[in-house]
Amino acid sequence: MTRKIELLAPAKNAQTGIEAIKHGADAVYIGADKFSARQAAGNSVEDISELVKFAHQYGAKVYVALNTVLTDEQLPEAEKLIWDLYNIDVDAIIVQDMGIMELNLPEIELHASTQTDCRTPEKVNFMVENGFSQVVLPREFTLDEIAAVRKTTDVALEIFVHGALCVSYSGQCYISEALCGRSANRGACAQYCRLPYKLYDANGKLLVEDKHLLSLKDLNQSDYLEKIIDAGATSLKIEGRLKDVDYVKNVTAYYRKRLDGIFRKRKDLQPASSGYCEFSFEPNLSKSFNRGFTNYFLNGRGKDAIYNPDTPKSTGEYIGTVKEIKKGYFTVAGLKQIHNGDGLCYKAPDGSFKGFRVNKAEENRIFPLEMPHIKPKTELYRNFDNDFEKELSKESAVRKIYVDITLKETANGFELLISDIDGNNVSYLIEQNKDIARNDQTENQKKQLSKLGNTIFEARDIRIELNQSYFIPSSVLADARREATEKLLSLRIEKNRKNVRGKKSSCETVKYPEKHISYLGNVTNEKAKQFYLDRGVDSVDPGFELKKCDDVVLMQTKHCIKYSLGWCPVHQKSTVRNAEPLFLEYKEERLKLSFDCAKCQMKIHKA
Repeated sequence: MTRKIELLAPAKNAQTGIEAIKHGADAVYIGADKFSARQAAGNSVEDISELVKFAHQYGAKVYVALNTVLTDEQLPEAEKLIWDLYNIDVDAIIVQDMGIMELNLPEIELHASTQTDCRTPEKVNFMVENGFSQVVLPREFTLDEIAAVRKTTDVALEIFVHGALCVSYSGQCYISEALCGRSANRGACAQYCRLPYKLYDANGKLLVEDKHLLSLKDLNQSDYLEKIIDAGATSLKIEGRLKDVDYVKNVTAYYRKRLDGIFRKRKDLQPASSGYCEFSFEPNLSKSFNRGFTNYFLNGRGKDAIYNPDTPKSTGEYIGTVKEIKKGYFTVAGLKQIHNGDGLCYKAPDGSFKGFRVNKAEENRIFPLEMPHIKPKTELYRNFDNDFEKELSKESAVRKIYVDITLKETANGFELLISDIDGNNVSYLIEQNKDIARNDQTENQKKQLSKLGNTIFEARDIRIELNQSYFIPSSVLADARREATEKLLSLRIEKNRKNVRGKKSSCETVKYPEKHISYLGNVTNEKAKQFYLDRGVDSVDPGFELKKCDDVVLMQTKHCIKYSLGWCPVHQKSTVRNAEPLFLEYKEERLKLSFDCAKCQMKIHKA
């Protein structure tokens, strides 16, 4: 049997979701207008309904994120929203708050959000026993850790493969809430991790000045897709519900092509939805927003930098090195093709990144709109390719489903049969006089039946199985073709409605792996508290949003500043010993660092 592998793309809005599917997504995830971990990317039920209808034509799925923590007052509203989403045939909802599990829910599929922090096989299996049919594993997981979870369960495992990285374990970051009252667990993260910090030792000695010490590069696992699949992944997820449609088009198309290349040589694997895609452009990850790329910890802690201390902005693709400075222009060695209107950037002497716009480019000469303060040997990067963006602003992909068409003879006329690659079959009867044609009509009839341009279908094989050559008016064949394809489309949409929730065990048999839940459990309502108490937990602390504490860990991360700076006494055998604790400082805010070398983690506290 073949395994179905899902390419899961983000959707800022319904139109972005439609484009993601056109460009090869097997599923998209989108936020509703409330309770989404991306407040700035909410969508109405009506808009999501249009996306669902479009997706189900291809057997693609739509998952809606309701992955914030909720108050007692919000739970009834969340319940109503879930029923509304169920009634428009949404395929699943993505959940963080276990209070939702105590509501009157429809039989809709549930996915455990990355915010649920499923770092152990025991936690994953707890989710499965409570009815979750797909679980998002942490971005920090290695291939071995993915495989270890897979050995214990057959649930669908969702793995991030591309996009922005949260420096903290998901669901375990409280810095934004602590410092400015904007909760990441309620979709309002202020992104303190992208700020420039000074690093001090315990004696007040300045160790690093104004560097983005917590700002990670962007994830890019495109070279490791097959290994991730073999480790046990079912769904490959692209981050980016705040990204624009051009980003989603390019990145989705790139991963679609990479996956299809794997599927061509691996007959044990297949895409999770139907149809083939054709693109009017060549997808290129370097041409979309990126902070530089990393495969993070997929292969363990490596030597390559996982963070970008110089800028949290997009650096784009390397295009060459400044050679000579002239009046009004400069030359570039090893220059890639540059277009008028391109955006270029470079690292200034103070370590910051500066940008400028190309007014004109001739061979290796660049005429900027305003001459930047650069010197020879300065490396240049393109973070905006004007021609590429123009190409993406147009209709840039088509997705079609192959069908076989047969025209047969019946006692009272003719029958048109259409079958698609998924085994769906429809027929349409043509009541028409059987007038013998003067000339052979086979080719004309094939040509008329092949005109499927305004549909999602493309004819792979057309057969005319008539005893004689009959004259059938073109208008009659056109009507029959239209009616049959509409019938087939309706059948496809109907067959792709609703995925039922996984089987839920009784709370008497399902026990939570721990006896105590601290603030890290993000329990912010009474139903969530009762959920855990019913499953063997002795005590539940309120979530950080309910009870802010200055003496707790505000972030735990696998990213380690000491390791990144070459000071790790364990992995790098460094002899550098700064007086600890170390402190991060940005303006008036001061954060204390501690290091748990046994778990290879860095923790951040309010100082």
